[in-house]
Amino acid sequence: MNRFVSVDAFNGVSQAFSSDTLVLAISCILPVRAIGKTVKASHKYHQIACSIGEIGLVEPPVVCRDKLNPSAFLLLDGHLRIEVLKDLGRQEVECLISTDDEAFTYNKRISRLSAIQEQRMIAKAIERNVPKEKIAKALDINIRSLIRKATLVEGICEEVVDLLKDKMCPMAVFDVLRKMIPIRQIETAELLINANNFPSAIRLREPPCFLGLRYL
Repeated sequence: MNRFVSVDAFNGVSQAFSSDTLVLAISCILPVRAIGKTVKASHKYHQIACSIGEIGLVEPPVVCRDKLNPSAFLLLDGHLRIEVLKDLGRQEVECLISTDDEAFTYNKRISRLSAIQEQRMIAKAIERNVPKEKIAKALDINIRSLIRKATLVEGICEEVVDLLKDKMCPMAVFDVLRKMIPIRQIETAELLINANNFPSAIRLREPPCFLGLRYL
């Protein structure tokens, strides 16, 4: 049942962030969770460090003022970025200032690039004449892996690209799909999505078959 909402109810809506960013000393930013040694040894942390070292900070951390200590700020989002900056010896960082101290949304909604989204990002950077070596260094991969990612959708029909554009699908799946005719690619992609299962490794058998669908 729809319920009528008065226009006056929206008068109290306020901005979630300050209009301007603020350059803060990293020493006055207080993390709300600890970063373990295993996290700092992970590939993800090393990849963030390479990206920041090569092209700088792309997304500013989000902080809010500490109500108990007005000179300090609570770190809501960007713990790994702040740790990387500390390791790099940085003293200051540009931050977004939140008007609320709620950190649940940042921890719950984590943005991750799918394989196709990453391919589009890399392809666009190459089109803009960004050196492959610079892109590979920023992503912490070698040139061979970069080229493989950049050509990920070659041989994949447009319908499948659209189906998998926001799915966390391993590159091995695209290697198998590439061996199929377009109609089989579509059927296989739909089966994977319905099963919500994107295997990271696929072993082919003779005759070539995948999920009961022959390639030809």
